[in-house]
Amino acid sequence: MAIINFGSVNIDHVYQVDHFVQPGETIASTNYQQLLGGKGANQSIALAAAGAEVRHVGKVNQSDSSFKQTLIKHGIDCQFLQCVEAPSGHAIIQVTPSGENAIVLFGGANQEIGSKEIMHALDKARPSDWVLTQNETSGLAETLQQAKQKHIKVAFNPAPMSESVKSLPHECIDLLIVNEVEAAELSGEQELDAIIEHYKTQWSHAEVIITLGKAGVIMLNNQQTIQVDAFVVDAVDTTAAGDTFIGYFLAAYSQHADARQALKRACAASAISVTRAGAAQSIPEAKEVDRFLAKHTG
Repeated sequence: MAIINFGSVNIDHVYQVDHFVQPGETIASTNYQQLLGGKGANQSIALAAAGAEVRHVGKVNQSDSSFKQTLIKHGIDCQFLQCVEAPSGHAIIQVTPSGENAIVLFGGANQEIGSKEIMHALDKARPSDWVLTQNETSGLAETLQQAKQKHIKVAFNPAPMSESVKSLPHECIDLLIVNEVEAAELSGEQELDAIIEHYKTQWSHAEVIITLGKAGVIMLNNQQTIQVDAFVVDAVDTTAAGDTFIGYFLAAYSQHADARQALKRACAASAISVTRAGAAQSIPEAKEVDRFLAKHTG
């Protein structure tokens, strides 16, 4: 059983600055890092850390092949991650001393996933597999439709949220994972009770997970509402917390774990990740999550 992740791979260029650059201004950066990023890559790393068999489908520029090697070292099958001539997706990130950030995102090679790559990646997929995707790559509608035709379950995380998500074939989605802001945008509702009612009626064909930050998480499945509290920790950096949650939840749930237990495990992994700086490097190993759960639920 594998999880086939049609996901973005971004190169994050992170600049520490005293303040965000103003129009016409040139400022010096006090520090610079080049890091592996992208919601797709983060979720693949979380899936692999949680023990899932994960295949990553995507594209990066040939000169960034070292980032493909990084994913392979994390235990990810990258036979469908192509090195191409198009520039890699990347983000220019300014970070101030107070931790605020300003980001310029360029889709690049992430926007060149087409029919050929989708069909190739799904060619030998089995009905027991899962497809996972986010909203940072091209070919989303076709990915959802092709997976459905092959009777493969689909998990979709519409992040970053955009108007285009509303026109996707929602009937092809088996598991929708959204945070509170995305849930409101997609439903058109503002109050949590109204949001939940919308998904119960309009998304009755799918299971829906709404993450609520410090307030925990709600899962709607088979007209049941499962609520799990968040773990209380001292947060340092919430980058990739949602990606960590998704990877750990889907790794457990795809192996037929009880929904509540899978949610608890995902909340624990996410809690650990926010106590650490960075994105991919903040994602914990499975044994760390085991120890955290033993300590906090024993």
